[in-house]
Amino acid sequence: MPEDNHHNEEQLFEFFGELDIQTSTQRHEALFTVEQSRELRGDLPGGHCKSLFLKDKKGQLWLVVALEDREVNLKILHKQIGAARLSFGNADLMWVVLGVRPGSVTPFSLINDHEHQVNVILDDGMMELDILNYHPLHNEATTAISSADLLKFMAATGHKPRCVDLTALPE
Repeated sequence: MPEDNHHNEEQLFEFFGELDIQTSTQRHEALFTVEQSRELRGDLPGGHCKSLFLKDKKGQLWLVVALEDREVNLKILHKQIGAARLSFGNADLMWVVLGVRPGSVTPFSLINDHEHQVNVILDDGMMELDILNYHPLHNEATTAISSADLLKFMAATGHKPRCVDLTALPE
């Protein structure tokens, strides 16, 4: 592992191999937004997703992973997931905890959350799909993984995600 204790793409793929997780990866130019991803991906199959690195007012960290077109309203999300008021985590904290930079947040970055600081929320609708697409720790590639293998990966990193219907409005 590099001196900063963060895994890189090669080490991530080695970990997948150890877990007998099959993935496929497509290389592309760096993507920073959902719109850029839509323009570039062509007919890449599977659910295309976004990942939000959040921090609540009590200091708890959250990774919310949802379908790219899912509207995630931070003003109500905290009620849906049982958190204090939420805001985006800053780039420095993201690097320290997840080992990724803005534009590269991914559920695969949980491999770098060695202290299990991050609470993981998965969009119910996303998890109904067979194949899901995420960046492999940087935004110059997209890696497809089955939803079952995503859960297997998270369990192997010591994370217990909670699936939430992000379309439901809290009372």
